[in-house]
Amino acid sequence: MLCAVGRPLRLTAWLAVPFLFSSAVLGLTGLGGLLLGVPGSMALSGPVFGAGVAVGIALSNTVVWTARWQRVWLRWPYLASVFVGGLLLDGVRVPVVAVVCLGVPVTALLIAEYFLERRRTAALSKAGLTPTSHC
Repeated sequence: MLCAVGRPLRLTAWLAVPFLFSSAVLGLTGLGGLLLGVPGSMALSGPVFGAGVAVGIALSNTVVWTARWQRVWLRWPYLASVFVGGLLLDGVRVPVVAVVCLGVPVTALLIAEYFLERRRTAALSKAGLTPTSHC
């Protein structure tokens, strides 16, 4: 059973999760390739998109759905379409520099967001307004 602790996730942020995760992973992979001297291009990976979908599934219980229909008719078809899109893009070659230029800033954004959220949670805890569990 998935347990969500903390503040709810906005729908728009949740919609970006699979792409942000996949971009960060591919960007760090490309950066590793550049550091090792692997030139040219790299192939997009279907399993990376699948992992992004898995993160989206894990976070879907924390989303503030604005309408009841969204939980069924937006949640699963959206994630399924991202997964199928990842399978269709599997093996497509893209320039390493482009992947790094997109993925490294996304990684920095995710790290900054993590520390910002951690600071907010600490402030709420200090004020006695600890986030509740959604279990």
